[in-house]
Amino acid sequence: MFYYLDGTVAEILPYLAVIDCGGVGYACKTTNTTLAQLKKGQRGKLYTYLNVGEDVFDLYGFATQSELNTFKLLIGVSGVGPKAALSILSASTPANLALSIITGDEKALTCAQGIGKKIAQRVILELKDKMSLEDAFEKKSEHVQTLKISGNGQVRNDAVMALTALGYSSAESLKAVSAVEITEEMDVEAVLKAALKHMSLL
Repeated sequence: MFYYLDGTVAEILPYLAVIDCGGVGYACKTTNTTLAQLKKGQRGKLYTYLNVGEDVFDLYGFATQSELNTFKLLIGVSGVGPKAALSILSASTPANLALSIITGDEKALTCAQGIGKKIAQRVILELKDKMSLEDAFEKKSEHVQTLKISGNGQVRNDAVMALTALGYSSAESLKAVSAVEITEEMDVEAVLKAALKHMSLL
């Protein structure tokens, strides 16, 4: 139904981005990786997936086609729903996830919020034959190109990951980093300090 949305980023919330296209705000559930590449008030383009079911009508959006395709693969795994797929992709880029699956690295998957050992093993078992090193390198290349376009996306994403590693929830981490006005001169450490300062004021 929708291939992508291209408009103004109207709102950024935990796991949700609202894209204004022609005066209509489309609420897209998404990952921290994608949210880190968006900035409120600026142009944003998301590749979409519409999940329709009984009492369900949810729109998902991703900064790259690789992330969208990986999301589709994940929700095709037995026991992995959209929420779990977003959690996995929030903790890893599609390229790193592909490498983790190929190498059977369970720990890389269980670091995602709400993902246990059994789900990690199932993801690896069901997707290992669908991934290749070539896929991983292609995903890495697309991710790098997207970051070049989005400017401070990598710094923002790394800061969110760092806060998550410190024990803060994904929602808390994203909210704190999104509150920081990131300039080109700022590195991850500077953004992290500013985010922690913001959190201490809450």
